[in-house]
Amino acid sequence: MSTSHPDLKIVMTLMVRDEADVIASQIEHHIAQGIDLFIVTDNGSVDGTTEILQGYETTGILVLHHDPVHQKQQGETVTKMAREAYSKCGADWVLNADADEFWVASNGSLTVREALSGTSKSLVCFPVPVVDMIGDPALVGSGLGRLVYRDLRSVSKLRDIGLHAHATPDTPHIGSPDVVVAQGNHFVNLTSTGAPPSHLALEVLHFPWRSWEQFRRKVDNAGRAYENQTGLTPSPNHHGMRDYRRLRAGTLLAHYMLRHPTEDQLRDGVASGEFVHELRIAGENLTVVADVPLLGEKGGAASASMSVLNSLELALRDSSAMNVALEDGATAQAQKSEDEVRELRFELAGLRSEVVELEAVVSQERAVRAQVQDLLAAQRNRRIVRVVDAVADRFRKTRRQ
Repeated sequence: MSTSHPDLKIVMTLMVRDEADVIASQIEHHIAQGIDLFIVTDNGSVDGTTEILQGYETTGILVLHHDPVHQKQQGETVTKMAREAYSKCGADWVLNADADEFWVASNGSLTVREALSGTSKSLVCFPVPVVDMIGDPALVGSGLGRLVYRDLRSVSKLRDIGLHAHATPDTPHIGSPDVVVAQGNHFVNLTSTGAPPSHLALEVLHFPWRSWEQFRRKVDNAGRAYENQTGLTPSPNHHGMRDYRRLRAGTLLAHYMLRHPTEDQLRDGVASGEFVHELRIAGENLTVVADVPLLGEKGGAASASMSVLNSLELALRDSSAMNVALEDGATAQAQKSEDEVRELRFELAGLRSEVVELEAVVSQERAVRAQVQDLLAAQRNRRIVRVVDAVADRFRKTRRQ
């Protein structure tokens, strides 16, 4: 761990479930990056994750909580940990992370601690880009030495392979007793006042598809957790729910394969800048689970190969259908917007017509009122004349007498 800037306290929060393939690597990496303390909630893991976390707990670097309920209560749970980071641990900065996220300074010569040491707390919070890492697929394994390319493909190309978009930015924030972390871990309720200078910028290297075994389990866990709760309604385009539908339809394995470029695609992508070599995590001496290729000739790999071949056409058809649906949805939304604008114009024209009619009525009422006033004035004048004439008549009669 970096010994510079001893007064700065950086706390990372994690809510994890069945991440034994990567959790030790994630913690080791961030200890080297200068993180002082980890507050972790284990969400009922059954793959050995709990025991790994308990080992770090005994060293004092990690505070471990247990929440075995599987109802996608991430926002509430991470909010509690983020507040604990400040109220009980005195955190200056809090990083709410996932087990597949590795935070680094964009300037490779700095650690996260050194970058945050030069960052003013007056910023309160700021967005940090999350870069998806890609490479060859695998049946099992951590993948940190295999997924060594930044995936910079365009959104349209992502949609061609069944993805909606790249990962959403994360938001580090100063310690706060009132912070609220949104579901998904990417946003907080605090207001940013800016961003660090470029030489102190942070970024997150994200490993979402480390192996088929890990990915299938993660999708299944997330989908079942959403089904078990009633307070959250994910969008139909939510990546986890789309993948859960694919898992249930038997096409998820092929979609996992499609997300990884072929040799030709990788070569062309490196040449075009779509894939950029990134070896910082691979170059660290981290604890990993050995990789087993997905496409092989023996045992499970051969079985997986056959499954891929059997489901690839379905996955491609599914991706094509999703693109059509997205395009149709966008077209429908545009048409709806045009229809709404047209209706508003009709309503505005009607209102203008009503205004003209009302103005005419008001004008008529004013004319009638003026006529009435003229009549009243005339009547008043005639009454006065009659009174004057009557008085004059009496006066004349009196004089005659």
